[in-house]
Amino acid sequence: MGKPRFIGIIPARYASTRFPGKPLALIHGKPMIQVVCEQVAQAGLDQHVVATDDPRIQDVVRQFGGQALMTRPDHPSGTDRCGEAADQLQLSDDDVVINIQGDEPFISAREINLLAGLFDRPDVQIGTLVKPFSDKARAENPNVVKAVLAADGKALYFSRYPIPYVRDPQAATPLYHQHLGIYAYRYKTLKALTQLTPSTLESCEKLEQLRWLENGYNIHTAACSYEGIGIDTPEDLARIEQESIFSPAH
Repeated sequence: MGKPRFIGIIPARYASTRFPGKPLALIHGKPMIQVVCEQVAQAGLDQHVVATDDPRIQDVVRQFGGQALMTRPDHPSGTDRCGEAADQLQLSDDDVVINIQGDEPFISAREINLLAGLFDRPDVQIGTLVKPFSDKARAENPNVVKAVLAADGKALYFSRYPIPYVRDPQAATPLYHQHLGIYAYRYKTLKALTQLTPSTLESCEKLEQLRWLENGYNIHTAACSYEGIGIDTPEDLARIEQESIFSPAH
């Protein structure tokens, strides 16, 4: 068995209900997808590509010297789009695909390498990142996904609900973990995941990773300090530019 390759795939869909054309929106004069690619390039992966459904995005990526693959427009999730792109790259089964969201321009090499490091263990098939936080108000926000972890760092469950629920008000405040939507998978596992049908828990919470847990897959986690600031609306982008909080070297 040869050494696995680490491939970053950045899903970038043009259509978005809240922010059409989001990957091409400018952040301090650069398209967002270029900013993300420049951040990913610092991680030292063997290769990174953009997986898109629109020739406008493909053209922009090629203009700044990146690699872009065209994928079907009807993928229900970023994982499915990553799966099609990975198929085009003809990877080996033990190669590791890192799924990096195209609307996370704050992601850095530190987080990507931390996630890749989980795969030093041959038994790890799926990895993701979590961030410890103790802000109860943030835990109660359904847009902030929580992860409950086993002692060995495997994910027990993900929820929009603030779990664990504290039944005894005298009990110590639990350490909540925010789930960050960056995943990595061995290619053979990614192929299997894309063949699974939607599950009951996934349908309730609208979280695709619950489909994997329901089907018996282990999801290993690594803890980081990344805030996970995504850009979902034009207002998010305007706030970031006004506050000048973007810093590639964070």
